[in-house]
Amino acid sequence: IYRSAGWPSQDALEIDLLAAGLLQRVQAASGHETLRVTDEGLRWMATVLARNRAALSAHEALVERVAREMTRAGRIAWRGLSLRAQIPTEDAAQPLRWCIARPDVFSIRQTSVEAYVEPIVHEVKVRRADLLGDLRQPGKRAAYQHLGECWYVLGQDARGRVIAEPDEIPPECGVLVASGERLQVARSAQRRARTG
Repeated sequence: IYRSAGWPSQDALEIDLLAAGLLQRVQAASGHETLRVTDEGLRWMATVLARNRAALSAHEALVERVAREMTRAGRIAWRGLSLRAQIPTEDAAQPLRWCIARPDVFSIRQTSVEAYVEPIVHEVKVRRADLLGDLRQPGKRAAYQHLGECWYVLGQDARGRVIAEPDEIPPECGVLVASGERLQVARSAQRRARTG
């Protein structure tokens, strides 16, 4: 609505936004109706935008920390990669399908021997809602596990508390907890034998 000419979709979301005073209906001389964002709506959007920027900044800072720790441990680390992975399906005729996985940090050992590469995926979470949404996506986790060991890195909330308990993370995944300037292992990832 903010970016468009204000043409209404006439959906339930617009009813909520109108009732909250974040939108207003405007009737043109021709009789057609459009929606405009109110001053209160603009203030709300600015608040949400600032909150999202802060969360992104916290996320990116923790991603950088994890990548730096992997490099210090003698690994080669990447951020923002898009990798092909296979995940299981319910279809017996086609038990696996390809998808694109985008881990926050992907690292491998510095070696030229394929059997010793030991790929690791780190998924960084700084907001509890984001973590819970991610945990409801078993396909995403399966894709990460196809790539290598899967670790969740848990940040802290505004009060300095870890956003989740390690036992909330599926047992096959490792858990790192950001505590001050340290990343502490709360639980190691289950290692699986890798075959080509």
